[in-house]
Amino acid sequence: MSKPSISREEIQRLSKLSPFELKGEFMRLAQAYQADQPGQKDKSTSHMLNAGRGNPNWIATGPREAYLALGHFALSESRRVWTADNLGGMPEKHGIAERYDRFARSHPELPGIEMLTASIGLAVDRFGLDREAFIHELADSQVGDNYPVPDRMLVNAEQIVRGYLHQELMQNKQPADQLDLFATEGGTAAMCYIFDSLMKNGILKKGDKIALMVPVFTPYIEIAELDTFDFDVVKVEASNFAETGVRGWRYPTEEVAKLEDPAVKLVCLVNPSNPPSLALSQRVADQIKQIVATKNPNLLIVTDDVYGTFVNGFRTIAADLPRNSLLVYSYSKHYGCTGHRLGVIGLHRDNVIDEMLAKLPAEEKARLAKRYGTLTLEPEKIRFIDRLVADSRQVALNHTAGLSLPQQVQMTLFSLFDLLPEGQAYKEKVQAIVHQRLALLLEGSEMKIAEDPGRAGYYIELDLQAEAERVAGPEFAEFLLKNYEPTEPLFRLAEQTGVVLLNGGGFDGPEWSVRVSLANLDDLDYLKIGHHLRQIFLDYRTEWEQSKA
Repeated sequence: MSKPSISREEIQRLSKLSPFELKGEFMRLAQAYQADQPGQKDKSTSHMLNAGRGNPNWIATGPREAYLALGHFALSESRRVWTADNLGGMPEKHGIAERYDRFARSHPELPGIEMLTASIGLAVDRFGLDREAFIHELADSQVGDNYPVPDRMLVNAEQIVRGYLHQELMQNKQPADQLDLFATEGGTAAMCYIFDSLMKNGILKKGDKIALMVPVFTPYIEIAELDTFDFDVVKVEASNFAETGVRGWRYPTEEVAKLEDPAVKLVCLVNPSNPPSLALSQRVADQIKQIVATKNPNLLIVTDDVYGTFVNGFRTIAADLPRNSLLVYSYSKHYGCTGHRLGVIGLHRDNVIDEMLAKLPAEEKARLAKRYGTLTLEPEKIRFIDRLVADSRQVALNHTAGLSLPQQVQMTLFSLFDLLPEGQAYKEKVQAIVHQRLALLLEGSEMKIAEDPGRAGYYIELDLQAEAERVAGPEFAEFLLKNYEPTEPLFRLAEQTGVVLLNGGGFDGPEWSVRVSLANLDDLDYLKIGHHLRQIFLDYRTEWEQSKA
């Protein structure tokens, strides 16, 4: 490969963009490459290898079929109440369980009906639900004929999703205290709501010191820098090496110790991490527990656990520090449902945020009483989890707040599917998919990564400069550093191979690292990407050797 046609100065300028915006430039170059290939003129650019996206190329079919089967039953209930051409009524609760049984027996051929029946049976048996009330909640919510009531989350749906989180994120060893949930429009909305409500309620203030455990999902970095917040950010860096040239992507004890400072009011982490894709080690979790117990008891922890299902035996830090943690979870990656926008915020009933609200100065309490005073005559008693709901709709529209009911139904059916044997078999399949792709990427690139039982494998972050040192020594690594911009390899890949990756520096990782999504391309595409990465290294090495000659 030759040097990219784009100048070093232009690369420097573009590299100031967020990696998700810079990706647009890589895609433009990759599309141009594809158009220039023999036989590719005027054809789709489907062969462009865009491994910059985290959107998986698989979906969970079983719970979707159950959702569609439920739709047929719900509409039959609507037509039972009122039928006039395309006009129906609202499903009635009385007798609906018996009517469902008749419907299921009468439609054995309907795709998804067996899964739906099994899911309902599991929910009733495992969570002790009233069968009539639950089936009515499902049917009425599936047709979406009411506002969400309660606005925070449907009663039965919350119990089921809580059970799912207990199993998948806490190994069924959850704290005794209840985890309250707020269903949100994906994990992204959860992030926005949390930061907004913490500011609105005076828990965080503009300019406060917060910590980010990096590398981390870029929006956490960018939100902290917005003029709305302008936080003083402390970076807890995963900076250790497993061996020369091989990053371990683990947090040294001295880095985690930064959280001991009581001025650090909040720490954000993605667990397993994005992009390194490693679950937080027990050593680090224990250190943070000790910090909270001794040095920084009011430290708030926002833990984004969307990739937890990709690590067997995963345990969220919210299970170990329930009073201090705001848990964020999204269904998007595991179930291939990014378009559904399904997420939750979890906060245990006994928590330090509500304690902080109770201890606010009188002036602050008066301000908040005015803010929430239209909702209740005792606004000071509104818990933070419910303030999140109100703030998500500017308080005034609290009576129409909440995630749409059809979305909550699909979330419920995804959760129940996971608790069935079929769901656990599906989990094993998607875990195997990403690990197979990782193996092919490494085979093609001949790069080395640290062995780690906590690896989710949804992404991988490869440090190209460290790899240069591993294969040819520090002189070669220094040559790259002096002569090229850190994102230059990505421009070469896009322009000359049609491969799109993201720059790890945009995630506050090493500047010369690249992030590869292992979720959204076919298996053998990762072998090709690996080969292209390998060729880049050979080209750089040739340039280095020529410069020495």
